[in-house]
Amino acid sequence: MKRIAFLVSGSGTNMENLIKRIRSGEILADPVIAISNKPGVKALEKAAALGVKTIVIDHKTYAEREAFDKALGECLEKHKVDFVVLAGFMRVLTEGFVKKYYGRLINIHPAFLPAFPGAHAIKDAWDAKVKETGVTVHFVDSGVDTGPVILQRKVPVLSNDTLETLEARIHSLEYEIYPQALNLVVAGKIKP
Repeated sequence: MKRIAFLVSGSGTNMENLIKRIRSGEILADPVIAISNKPGVKALEKAAALGVKTIVIDHKTYAEREAFDKALGECLEKHKVDFVVLAGFMRVLTEGFVKKYYGRLINIHPAFLPAFPGAHAIKDAWDAKVKETGVTVHFVDSGVDTGPVILQRKVPVLSNDTLETLEARIHSLEYEIYPQALNLVVAGKIKP
């Protein structure tokens, strides 16, 4: 069974959903560790409550991104991780780290790529007044939100939508599409 690490920086709702789907047998994988770059985040509490080991590698204690990524890589190696799932991880990984784990790093993005990359994708799509946006799960490469797409799903922008209602529908779809994408990747059905 493939060993999964989760990288988190916040509430961990996508991670929690994936761990529950793994525990139910829907995804054939073993969630071995949740790693946060920030102490005290809710994601760590959720992972621990679901029986997943947690660790903090605080990026603020490293002078350079490369040193942080080296510590992160050492932790992944120690736990013999096969795939790394980014679930609200708000750090850009270094090119060296991405090259080492290329094809094994997976991220979810709350918009269509390449149309709306970056940290404010939902608002960017809203401000652009598009008729539809979506959710993208992709392999991570050395760019920001530029890796090969695993799955994408559309979310229409309704005439009575507010930014908040659109955001809620996007997040709801994330809980459906991320498990599907992870299943495809761990089964070896999709590669970059």
